[in-house]
Amino acid sequence: MPRDHWKYEGVLAAPERVGYLPKLPLPHHDPSSPLAIADMADAFGVTHRTLHFYEEKGLLIAARMGPMRVYGADHIRRMAVINACREIDMPIAAIQELLSSLAGADDQTEADRLFKEALLSRRRELAAQQSNLRRQMQRIAELLESDAENGEPSPDDAAHVHLSPIESECLTFLAEGYPASRIARLMEMDLAAALTLEAGIIRKFNAHNRFQAIAKAVLSGMIAAE
Repeated sequence: MPRDHWKYEGVLAAPERVGYLPKLPLPHHDPSSPLAIADMADAFGVTHRTLHFYEEKGLLIAARMGPMRVYGADHIRRMAVINACREIDMPIAAIQELLSSLAGADDQTEADRLFKEALLSRRRELAAQQSNLRRQMQRIAELLESDAENGEPSPDDAAHVHLSPIESECLTFLAEGYPASRIARLMEMDLAAALTLEAGIIRKFNAHNRFQAIAKAVLSGMIAAE
């Protein structure tokens, strides 16, 4: 077998059954030309480490050209699904289950149905988290009001908190419930910087976690409650 033919097959052959996948926007590229790992990372706005992590979890298995990882059209379509799921902070186990179900889909209609069901399930989970957050904020408000009624000065008075513009932007995203990984992408910074920024905001509000910081910001009028 000619060497060029072997390289072609090694690059473009999918390492597993792709099945049917939901139709999601794809990065612009020549579908006949595979992407190297650096181009794949740039196309989806992730790091090499993220792609390695997905491979470790069995979500995305790259083809090989010698020692290099390369990604063909099927890999890119699969990555579009993974990336969309991670943007809504879907757990890895749930993505694994979804991809397994999609691999067994008999047609496009079934694949679209499976993806829609996964999105609806995630929406229910986020709604439950939002409900818990509101209850926590209400409890903090009750405790702060209790301190005020007892005539005790509150050391957590958020009225005196000063945030920089970048901290204010981050606080807005925190209040919307975005995880640090999503905030990092929205603010075009790495995850470590986003976590440091969040920790600084929590510290300024003299809070124990992001939920307390958000509650105090709402009570002080720094951000609007829904």
